[in-house]
Order: sequence, then structure tokens, then C-alpha cells
Amino acid sequence: MLSTHRKLTRVAGLVFAAAFVFAACSGTGAGASLRTSAGDMAALEAAAKAEGNLTTIALPHDWCNYGEMLTSFTTKYGIKINELNPAGSSGQELDAIKANKGNTGPQAPDVIDVGLGFAPQAKGQEPTAAASAQTPGPAEPLITPYKVATWDTIPASAKDADGYWYGDYYGVMAFETDTSKVKNVPKDWADLLKPEYKGQVALSGNPTKSNQAISAVWASGFPGGGSLDNAAPGLDFFKKLQDAGNFVPVIASKSTLASGETPIKITWTYNGLADKDSLAGNPAVEVAVPTSGRFGGMYIQAVSKYAPHPNAARLWMEYLYSDAGQNIWLKGYCNPIRYEDMVAKGTVDTAAQAKLPDTKGVVLPTLDQITKATGVITKGWPTVVGVTVPDK
Repeated sequence: MLSTHRKLTRVAGLVFAAAFVFAACSGTGAGASLRTSAGDMAALEAAAKAEGNLTTIALPHDWCNYGEMLTSFTTKYGIKINELNPAGSSGQELDAIKANKGNTGPQAPDVIDVGLGFAPQAKGQEPTAAASAQTPGPAEPLITPYKVATWDTIPASAKDADGYWYGDYYGVMAFETDTSKVKNVPKDWADLLKPEYKGQVALSGNPTKSNQAISAVWASGFPGGGSLDNAAPGLDFFKKLQDAGNFVPVIASKSTLASGETPIKITWTYNGLADKDSLAGNPAVEVAVPTSGRFGGMYIQAVSKYAPHPNAARLWMEYLYSDAGQNIWLKGYCNPIRYEDMVAKGTVDTAAQAKLPDTKGVVLPTLDQITKATGVITKGWPTVVGVTVPDK
């Protein structure tokens, strides 16, 4: 923290902090990235508190324990959080930035949490097929660089070198099943094709827009010849699932599972396990990681280039990537990106660590593989599978 003899008066200090932090962080080039030090943190916190608000988007409270993350951030810093479209997809997050570039009101997100496949479009590179299908047109930078204090402990393979985006956590694709309605719980992808699952299997998103749904389609094809470099077999699998009458073309959620509309939900491990906890046996839920085709997916964080509250946005990032924030994600059954560093330092929450499911053999795709697979799946879904999954 800043030493006492260097502190300004409260009013002057807030003005100075806001000007200092915003000037240091607001550029879009790599050189504008701020490497946060202890002194910077004091100025950042003061500036963020002066803004007094933070707007997030697409953060369901039961997704990766975001409910606790949001509440604890407000408790710690006294900054109010405006939550937009909790059930939104990665594509909708980027659309919200585009639609509100000149808006400083409550509809403009300050920060985003999107699938890794949406990183190129967010940075202003060539958009993925999933993103461009929703908002065609030239790519433009939607995010601005910022490097958190714990930057060096984030694996190089999980971050943009210039600081535009960085991985936050990952999960593994799994089957969440209502055991009160499904007698035999599916254990592998091939099981989903059995006649006993007619009208029971659903994705947790629109497979032309949602990173989670795209990842599920991709993973389903692994046992049939698919790989990190070949996503097409996943489309073939879902064509079979659709032809068998087993696929339900709605976006599955905890409520659709509990109501019986989608008794088998294909989702990330952390979402399924969070549902199991919150439903508390009503109905009973089992979460199974498939025995083959174990597929992991990483999400990324970034600050909007047009953030109305840029300092609060950066303070939010600092909190997420602190040991406290990483352990909150871990409590939500997510594998936080700084996990190995925290294990080495002895700062990991061991009780939460013990609850992670067995995911031995999981594969994690690179950004290039995701970009290619996303194009294959989003372009091929309407023609190969031929069924629309309406947005909520």
C-alpha cells in the first residue's frame, strides 16, 4: 500500500487516483498495459471506489460460484454491481459491447467472460465463424489490455501476450442427469443414442452461438474419429441423435432439467455439480464425465475498450486473479487458471480441491484449434444436423 507520508487528502487523492489509473490503462496498444504494483493497487482501488459501480454480463450465480464472487467483491470494496443478461452467450456479450460503444449507462458492460474461441474477434482480429454469423462485418477491437498483479503466474499458453485477454478457469464436458426420470444414467457419448433416451438429451446453449454448446458438439465426435483437429464427427453424432429422436432442441438449464423437459443436460462439470448442490435431491442429480472424449474448455476474461467504469473493471480483474478469487471459482468446481501456482505456494483451498471430479485424460484445445472447430460446427450445424435451437 502507499505509505502514509505519500498520501494526499481524501478528495485530492481520489481525483489523482482516477486520473492516474485511467491514463495508465485506457490505451488500446500493447504499451498501454499496466503491470500492477502495490502502489498502483492503492490508486486503482481509490479510483474504482470513486466510480462506485461495475457492470457485468452473462454471469449466472450458479456458474463457477459467481454468486459468491459478485457478493464478496461488493462486500470488500463497496462497489455496486449491475448484472446484465445472466443467461447470455459469449456472442451476446460481444454484441452488447458493440451495441453500447457510446453508452455510459447501465446497458454497457465493463467486463466480459467468454469462451476462448471468441478471443480473436474481441481483440479485433479475424472473428470466429460463431461470432461473425451473429454480427457480420469487419472486425474491430472491443477490449483493452490490462495485466493483473498476478500476471506472471498465469500460464503463457492461457493468455494474450499483450494483455488483452487471459484464461480464468476451465471445466470438462459432462452429462447432468435427473435420476428420478432416467433409470440408467449415461456414462459415455455412445450411450446417448440408446432408444431409452428418446426426447431427453439437450445442449446448454445454441450450437451456433454458445461456446458451451459448440464444445459439447465437438467433444461428442471424439469416439467416432474426431479430434482436436477434426470437429466434423461431432456434427455427424448430433445428426444421429436428432434422427433417433433423442435430441431436444431447447437450451437446457437447471429449471428445464428439474421440470422434466430435458432430463439429460450436456454441460460443463462445474454447472452440473452446482445444479446438484442447489437442487439438493429435488430432483436427484448425477454428473458423469464421459469415459471417452473427455474435453476441457477454458474461458477468458477481458476489460471492455468502452467500459463506463474502467477502474472498477480493472479492480474486478485483480480480485478474480487473486488467491481469494481463484479459490472462489475452485469452490464452484472450476479449475482456476492459477491452480498450479496456488498448489505450489500452499494457498489453494484444499477442501474445494478435494471435490473436483476425476477428469483424467482430458484434452484442452488451443485457440487455433478452437477457431477452426468453431467454424466447422457453426457453419455445418444448420445443414448437417438441420435443427434450430432457439435463443432464450
